[in-house]
Amino acid sequence: MKKRIYSVLVENRAGVLCKVAGLFSRRCFNIDSLTVGETDDPAVSCMTIVSGGDERTIEQIEKQLNKKLDVIKVKTFKETQCISRELMLVKVKYHKDNRRDIMEICEALKAEIVDMSSRFMLLQICDVPDRTKLLLKLLQSVSIVQVARTGTLALPKCMEGEE
Repeated sequence: MKKRIYSVLVENRAGVLCKVAGLFSRRCFNIDSLTVGETDDPAVSCMTIVSGGDERTIEQIEKQLNKKLDVIKVKTFKETQCISRELMLVKVKYHKDNRRDIMEICEALKAEIVDMSSRFMLLQICDVPDRTKLLLKLLQSVSIVQVARTGTLALPKCMEGEE
Protein backbone atom coordinates (compact mmCIF):
# COMPACT_ATOMS: atom_id res chain seq x y z
CA MET A 1 0.00 0.00 0.00
CA LYS A 2 1.40 3.37 -1.04
CA LYS A 3 0.96 6.61 0.92
CA ARG A 4 0.23 9.85 -0.87
CA ILE A 5 -0.01 13.42 0.33
CA TYR A 6 -2.70 15.49 -1.33
CA SER A 7 -2.35 19.27 -1.16
CA VAL A 8 -5.80 20.60 -1.98
CA LEU A 9 -6.55 24.28 -2.42
CA VAL A 10 -10.21 24.91 -1.67
CA GLU A 11 -12.54 27.84 -1.31
CA ASN A 12 -12.52 28.97 2.32
CA ARG A 13 -16.19 28.66 3.23
CA ALA A 14 -18.50 26.60 5.41
CA GLY A 15 -19.19 23.03 4.37
CA VAL A 16 -16.15 22.43 2.16
CA LEU A 17 -14.37 20.22 4.71
CA CYS A 18 -17.53 18.14 5.12
CA LYS A 19 -17.83 17.66 1.34
CA VAL A 20 -14.20 16.53 0.99
CA ALA A 21 -14.40 14.19 4.00
CA GLY A 22 -17.67 12.82 2.61
CA LEU A 23 -15.95 11.98 -0.67
CA PHE A 24 -13.49 9.78 1.24
CA SER A 25 -16.12 8.09 3.43
CA ARG A 26 -18.53 7.33 0.56
CA ARG A 27 -15.78 5.49 -1.32
CA CYS A 28 -14.35 3.82 1.80
CA PHE A 29 -11.00 5.60 1.41
CA ASN A 30 -9.19 6.07 4.70
CA ILE A 31 -7.79 9.44 5.77
CA ASP A 32 -4.59 8.90 7.77
CA SER A 33 -4.10 12.61 8.44
CA LEU A 34 -6.01 15.80 7.66
CA THR A 35 -5.04 19.41 8.31
CA VAL A 36 -6.77 22.52 7.08
CA GLY A 37 -5.67 26.12 7.28
CA GLU A 38 -6.12 29.44 5.59
CA THR A 39 -3.46 30.36 3.01
CA ASP A 40 -1.99 33.81 2.40
CA ASP A 41 -5.31 34.53 0.64
CA PRO A 42 -8.15 34.53 3.23
CA ALA A 43 -10.58 33.28 0.57
CA VAL A 44 -8.53 30.09 0.05
CA SER A 45 -7.69 27.25 2.44
CA CYS A 46 -5.17 24.48 1.98
CA MET A 47 -6.16 20.95 2.99
CA THR A 48 -3.30 18.52 3.44
CA ILE A 49 -4.62 14.98 3.31
CA VAL A 50 -2.55 11.84 3.81
CA SER A 51 -4.13 8.68 2.47
CA GLY A 52 -3.02 5.47 0.90
CA GLY A 53 -3.96 2.60 -1.29
CA ASP A 54 -3.00 0.85 -4.46
CA GLU A 55 -2.28 2.80 -7.65
CA ARG A 56 -5.93 2.70 -8.76
CA THR A 57 -7.16 4.05 -5.40
CA ILE A 58 -4.61 6.87 -5.47
CA GLU A 59 -5.72 7.86 -8.98
CA GLN A 60 -9.39 7.72 -7.97
CA ILE A 61 -8.84 9.97 -4.96
CA GLU A 62 -7.14 12.60 -7.12
CA LYS A 63 -9.82 12.42 -9.83
CA GLN A 64 -12.66 12.66 -7.32
CA LEU A 65 -11.06 15.63 -5.54
CA ASN A 66 -10.65 17.45 -8.86
CA LYS A 67 -14.39 17.01 -9.59
CA LYS A 68 -15.47 18.95 -6.49
CA LEU A 69 -16.72 22.46 -7.29
CA ASP A 70 -15.12 24.01 -4.20
CA VAL A 71 -11.71 22.56 -5.09
CA ILE A 72 -9.39 25.01 -6.83
CA LYS A 73 -6.31 22.82 -7.33
CA VAL A 74 -5.04 19.37 -6.31
CA LYS A 75 -1.39 18.38 -6.10
CA THR A 76 -0.36 14.84 -5.19
CA PHE A 77 3.05 14.08 -3.69
CA LYS A 78 4.97 11.00 -2.77
CA GLU A 79 6.53 11.38 0.68
CA THR A 80 9.96 11.83 -0.98
CA GLN A 81 8.76 14.77 -3.11
CA CYS A 82 7.88 17.10 -0.26
CA ILE A 83 8.91 18.37 3.13
CA SER A 84 6.40 17.32 5.76
CA ARG A 85 6.04 18.13 9.44
CA GLU A 86 3.73 17.27 12.29
CA LEU A 87 3.41 19.04 15.63
CA MET A 88 2.76 16.98 18.75
CA LEU A 89 2.32 17.94 22.39
CA VAL A 90 2.76 15.22 25.03
CA LYS A 91 2.05 15.59 28.73
CA VAL A 92 3.94 13.08 30.87
CA LYS A 93 3.98 12.38 34.58
CA TYR A 94 7.51 12.19 35.91
CA HIS A 95 9.40 11.53 39.13
CA LYS A 96 13.02 11.89 40.17
CA ASP A 97 13.94 8.42 38.84
CA ASN A 98 12.79 8.98 35.23
CA ARG A 99 13.22 12.76 34.88
CA ARG A 100 16.72 12.45 33.40
CA ASP A 101 15.59 9.73 30.95
CA ILE A 102 12.79 11.97 29.65
CA MET A 103 15.20 14.87 29.22
CA GLU A 104 17.67 12.67 27.32
CA ILE A 105 14.93 11.40 25.01
CA CYS A 106 13.92 15.02 24.34
CA GLU A 107 17.50 15.99 23.62
CA ALA A 108 18.05 13.06 21.25
CA LEU A 109 14.88 13.80 19.24
CA LYS A 110 15.10 17.60 19.47
CA ALA A 111 11.84 17.79 21.42
CA GLU A 112 11.36 20.67 23.84
CA ILE A 113 10.01 20.86 27.36
CA VAL A 114 7.54 23.74 27.03
CA ASP A 115 5.90 23.56 30.47
CA MET A 116 6.64 21.86 33.76
CA SER A 117 5.26 21.45 37.25
CA SER A 118 6.48 19.39 40.19
CA ARG A 119 4.90 16.21 38.69
CA PHE A 120 4.22 16.87 35.00
CA MET A 121 6.14 17.89 31.88
CA LEU A 122 4.63 19.13 28.66
CA LEU A 123 6.79 18.20 25.67
CA GLN A 124 6.66 19.55 22.13
CA ILE A 125 8.08 18.12 18.94
CA CYS A 126 7.78 19.42 15.40
CA ASP A 127 9.26 16.90 13.00
CA VAL A 128 8.46 14.32 10.35
CA PRO A 129 5.59 12.02 11.36
CA ASP A 130 7.91 9.02 11.88
CA ARG A 131 9.93 10.93 14.50
CA THR A 132 6.80 12.01 16.38
CA LYS A 133 5.76 8.35 16.50
CA LEU A 134 9.25 7.43 17.71
CA LEU A 135 8.98 9.94 20.57
CA LEU A 136 5.73 8.31 21.68
CA LYS A 137 7.31 4.88 21.51
CA LEU A 138 10.31 5.97 23.59
CA LEU A 139 8.04 7.61 26.17
CA GLN A 140 5.94 4.47 26.71
CA SER A 141 8.12 3.55 29.67
CA VAL A 142 6.91 6.70 31.47
CA SER A 143 3.34 7.68 32.25
CA ILE A 144 1.88 9.48 29.23
CA VAL A 145 -1.07 11.54 30.46
CA GLN A 146 -2.26 13.20 27.27
CA VAL A 147 -1.29 13.56 23.61
CA ALA A 148 -2.39 16.13 21.01
CA ARG A 149 -1.16 15.94 17.42
CA THR A 150 -1.72 17.99 14.34
CA GLY A 151 -2.00 16.22 11.07
CA THR A 152 0.77 16.29 8.53
CA LEU A 153 1.61 19.56 6.82
CA ALA A 154 3.54 19.40 3.56
CA LEU A 155 4.92 21.55 0.77
CA PRO A 156 6.80 20.41 -2.34
CA LYS A 157 10.58 20.56 -2.16
CA CYS A 158 12.24 23.61 -3.68
CA MET A 159 13.49 23.02 -7.19
CA GLU A 160 16.02 24.90 -9.30
CA GLY A 161 14.38 27.00 -12.00
CA GLU A 162 11.12 27.13 -10.06
CA GLU A 163 9.11 30.33 -10.36
